[in-house]
Amino acid sequence: MSEKRTVSVEEKKGLNVRDLIVIAVLLAAGAVLKLLVGSFINFFGMKPNFIIASYCLAILLVRPKLYQSAIIGLLAGAICQFLPGTPYLNFISELVGAVAMGLLIHVPMKIGKFDINPMISTFISTVLSGGTYTVCLFLFVKATTEGMVAYVPIVLCTALLNMIIVQLLYIPLKKVLKK
Repeated sequence: MSEKRTVSVEEKKGLNVRDLIVIAVLLAAGAVLKLLVGSFINFFGMKPNFIIASYCLAILLVRPKLYQSAIIGLLAGAICQFLPGTPYLNFISELVGAVAMGLLIHVPMKIGKFDINPMISTFISTVLSGGTYTVCLFLFVKATTEGMVAYVPIVLCTALLNMIIVQLLYIPLKKVLKK
């Protein structure tokens, strides 16, 4: 009889079929949620960005290499081309957010036994993605300085909402994927 060998995260050669399915399903769910639910979930003008939350969650769950995180960000940017918004700016902003997430998943962040990495890394990635989007909007679309400053609280509140969503979904999805 042959023994089953488990592969640690460090030994992992690349994404397997299950990982690709998880990424595809989460990105698709993020797009659908952004289209259908995004406008209904609105807290004082702030709403979660389900695309960012979905790729943050995907990166947390499958733990890809950095270049694979970048590809996930570009896929998220491509999906955003079919959603309402400013065309092409999402390629840059989602790439920055996904790469940040790909870097941050390797930083140990715990309070006692509780892993706060999903919350903190999602918050930082969302702020970087939203900040990049805002700067690109200012540079390429010639938005006003006042308009750019108005984006700051929107980006921060979106980051807070994404942080909560990802943390709530991460633990049960991680358990499901281990089975």
